[in-house]
Amino acid sequence: MESLSPNIFVSDMNATIAFYQLLGFNVAMSVPETGDNFVWVMMTKGAVTFMFQTYESLAGELPEIKREDGASLLLYINLKDIKSFFESVKDKVTVLKGLETTFYGATEFSILDNNNYVLTFAEHA
Repeated sequence: MESLSPNIFVSDMNATIAFYQLLGFNVAMSVPETGDNFVWVMMTKGAVTFMFQTYESLAGELPEIKREDGASLLLYINLKDIKSFFESVKDKVTVLKGLETTFYGATEFSILDNNNYVLTFAEHA
């Protein structure tokens, strides 16, 4: 195994792209390649990659995929200079848990994305 890139299913692709651009992510690839009716996009920032796909694009191919936003899933993202990053996004997103130091020594905060997924950002000392 070499990497893991979650493919997250979303209802509103354009809103999702805008939300993740707020966090500093850029679109690396998309289907279609141009336009604004994307059914799939890959967004990256540093070594972190997310793929987003519309529920409709799967049609009946994978009925096991739950067709509602949010999940029992927390995406844990390591980064450097967490305090500056937190300051740059805290007034633009829904903060669920502010900056705090955990019992295991990490500094973390959690936000809710526009699809009701929880993102926890962490910096390990």
